[in-house]
Amino acid sequence: MYRRFCKRILDLALALIALPLWLFILLIIAPLIYLQDRGPIFYNARRLGKDGRTFTMYKFRTMKTDAPDIRNADGSTFNAADDPRLTRIGKFLRQSSLDETPQLLNVIRGDMSLIGPRPDLPEHMALYQGDETRKLEVRPGITGFSQAYFRNTLPWKQRIQNDIYYIDHISLGFDARIFFKTIASILKRQNIYVVENPGESKEDPARERRLDRR
Repeated sequence: MYRRFCKRILDLALALIALPLWLFILLIIAPLIYLQDRGPIFYNARRLGKDGRTFTMYKFRTMKTDAPDIRNADGSTFNAADDPRLTRIGKFLRQSSLDETPQLLNVIRGDMSLIGPRPDLPEHMALYQGDETRKLEVRPGITGFSQAYFRNTLPWKQRIQNDIYYIDHISLGFDARIFFKTIASILKRQNIYVVENPGESKEDPARERRLDRR
């Protein structure tokens, strides 16, 4: 019941409640982004959605105009504290995760959920193996299990397995824990950028899964 009906109703209600606050944030941030280099305010990215359908995901632009597309070895987007492509305001938006807030519009449109697997690039569809396409069974989220607990410290394939785990254990309680853990991680500025050895992350996915079963 929660997964099929209540989750969408809750998403829409919370997104509409948060919308006036986001519009206030927009009024402050939009001029700062524009005045940085006279470029566009938003970065509109094509992403994989539920059932493999593509959609346009909205973000505040954090990079300089015409910045080159740099990828990690696993094909995921590059993310680092010393990324020269970031604008000054872009670094702040990344660190605070405010760059993701325009995705409230995606939630209202029905493309995304507040909580769910983070959406992959369309070209990643060809790289899925085995049961990894299962992450497309639900709407992608603004935040999710991996993002809340590990942010950018896990390789892409591990994040997919965490996404599948989330899909198999969706509940109101699990979503609430992810939501509040996301807020805590943002406030503490934990695991913002990719680390060279993800195995050194202080938090262990298996441990968090065991905790969720309690």
